[in-house]
Formats: sequence, structure tokens, C-alpha cells
Amino acid sequence: MRVHLTATAAAAVRRGHPWVYRDAIADGGAHGGKRGERAPRGGGAAASGDVVELSAEGAPFLGRGLWDADSAIAVRVFQRTQAPPLDERAIAERLERAFALRDGWFAGRDTTAYRLCNGEGDRVPSLVIDRYDRAAVIRLDGGALAPWLDRLLPHLGRALGARGVRSIGLRATGARAGGLHATGARAGSEDADGKKLTHLHGPPLPDRLFVRETGVAMEVDLARGQKTGAFLDQRDNRARVRALAAGRRRVLNLFSYAGGFSVAAALGGAARVTSVDSASAAHASAQRTFRENGVDPAAHEFVTADAFDFLEKARARGDRYDLVICDPPSFAPSERAKPRALGAYRRLHAAVARVLDRGGVLCAASCSSHITAEDFLATLDDATLERDDLRIRAIHGQPEDHPTLPAWWEGRYLKFVVLE
Repeated sequence: MRVHLTATAAAAVRRGHPWVYRDAIADGGAHGGKRGERAPRGGGAAASGDVVELSAEGAPFLGRGLWDADSAIAVRVFQRTQAPPLDERAIAERLERAFALRDGWFAGRDTTAYRLCNGEGDRVPSLVIDRYDRAAVIRLDGGALAPWLDRLLPHLGRALGARGVRSIGLRATGARAGGLHATGARAGSEDADGKKLTHLHGPPLPDRLFVRETGVAMEVDLARGQKTGAFLDQRDNRARVRALAAGRRRVLNLFSYAGGFSVAAALGGAARVTSVDSASAAHASAQRTFRENGVDPAAHEFVTADAFDFLEKARARGDRYDLVICDPPSFAPSERAKPRALGAYRRLHAAVARVLDRGGVLCAASCSSHITAEDFLATLDDATLERDDLRIRAIHGQPEDHPTLPAWWEGRYLKFVVLE
């Protein structure tokens, strides 16, 4: 089937952008009976996972991709060339290339948790694979690749097995995992977003396990943890916090989740680390990670509270911290949410500045692609923080195992700003 694009969408595909939005399809009819949806030309509505060819005015062939019948992203673009065909062999070869790159980056046992495939950034759109030592967890963005997983699983089993991965699972909604020949999701393994961990290959996956990250032990909750189990994109930034914590008296980690930044600060030499998160279960995981690294959690503080409420009370008490890490969940899940998100960042950063000691360091993070670096920096300016003693020391993004594409600005989502 052929998908005919508008001139603007065609130009984006030529530059290498991997998405075609539904409203960028020209001359299509109604798809699936839903008003405003468009279908490929060539004989009826396509199903998710179908291969479609892309064309535009004056360009009979722009590339090939996979159709998604339900997502706002109608096509995931896989190739710009007419040969070879887009089949499971072609996708498996791209996966092998992604895995081979990581072989060189993570050759030792110092780090046993990292991203094996970063979807669009590794030119395998919508497919994320994260490694946790002997386990790998797959996550799909949309439904374009879901019908292909059964065919790709033998390739994945062989390629990952050769690298020491024994078990493969899928974190997805029941609908997304429904077409797979899997052993099923274990009871009670739903995460906060309603996604279940489904066993696909090898021995059953453990609920929890310890991995190593730049030499530091870290507990990962595969069954109920966020994303695929951990936020692997902050690995390098956790190492930076460990270095920054040397000699610090009081460190505050807001939205601490499983305590990755907290244990990094403690191992770096911070006298006392206060971890704040609204989920008490996250603190239990953090405390196990502390013990696994030989750090007594009783020497530190774990507070179950809303971050804004905690900051207000800390200010009233006169508490001051000489290193603050602020890594909230995404405030802008969509472009429409951006104005409200920027307001939330300003309120949060202003509250943080009131408890940051003179001479202290602030590490502020944003994980939303809808918030640009310049947008984010505007929430950290002098007017917002109501102080003029801080300067940008560094701005960091995601690590090398989370690659992106020049034309895919959405892939450059992580901002980690260090102010001192």
C-alpha cells in the first residue's frame, strides 16, 4: 500500500525524521470509520504492522515504513531505499548493529544495565530494549511493531543469548501484548501506567534484581518499576552527582524514586542525603540499594511526601542544602501541556532555590521532549530563582546508549543542568 504525503511531511522524511503523523497524509480516505483519520491508498485500510510505501508529489518513492492504525503517528519510517525489502531479516540486521555497538561501549562488568536498542535513534522505530544483566525488557511505542515480535523473537533470543542475556520480557498493555505467543503476564506485575511484564523467552524473569552501574549496585524492579524497570538514561548523570557530592554536608534528592542519585551522593562522600518521594515503596528499594553498596541507610533520611509540600516546610524550618538534585516526572506529556509544565517548573525551581545554600549546587532535570533546552533554562533564570549567585556549570543529555538522529529533535528529550 502507498501513503501519499504532504510536501512538508515529505521534506521531513527526506531529512531523516522517522515519523509521519496522520494529519500529514494527503489524498487519503477515511480509515477505520473514524472521522478525520486517513488510510493508505491502494485498496482499503491497512492494519497495524503492514508495510507501506511513502510517496509525495513529484516523488513516487520516498521510503518504507510500518503502519500504525491507532496512533497519532501513522507511519514509522524504517528505510529510504527501495532495496532490500522491509522484512524481519532487515529489522534483525539493524538490531544486531545496535547490539554490536554496545559490545564495545560496555565490554566489562562495571556496567550491566544499559539500553540495547533505542528505537528511532538506532533506526528501529518504536522498539526499545533495555538490558538488566541476564534479563532484557522490551517496550513498544505504538502498535506498528507488535505484530512483528513473534517473528523477531528467534533473532533476539540468539543475538542476546550470545551476549549473556537469558530471559526476555515485554512491558506493554494487555492489548499490545495480546497477539504474542507468550507465557503471559504474572499476576500483580502491573506498573503505574497499567503495563504488564509479559514473559517472552528463556527462564522466568525475576521480580527484582541487582545490576551494576559504573561499579555501583542498583536494585531494579522489573515487575512494577517505571519504564522498563529503571531510568537508565540518567546513568552518566548519577556518576556526575557522585563526584559533585564529595565533601557535601546535606544533600537533597527530590522525586528520588529508587534512590539512584541518593546512593550516588552517599558513595561520593555526602554526610547526609535526604530522599523525597511520594511512594514509600520506592524508599524501600532505595534502602536495599544502600545496603548492597555497604552504606547504612539509617545514616540518611527518607521522606514520603509531595515535593512541593516538603520544600515549603523545609523553608519554614530554615533547612538548607549544599547540593540539590531535582528530577521530576515529565510535566509536559504533550505540546498542549507545555505552558502549564513551564509554570510548574518555575514554581518548583523557585522553591528549590529557597533551600539551596549559598555556594551550593543545583542539578535540575527535565525528561520532556516538548520542553527545549532554552525553554528549560528560562525556568532557572535569576528572576525565577530570585537570586543572582548561580551560573551554568554544564548541560548534559542522555548517554551514548540512547542515541538520536539529527532530524529527530524529539529524541533529544533529556536536559540535566548543573548550576553552581
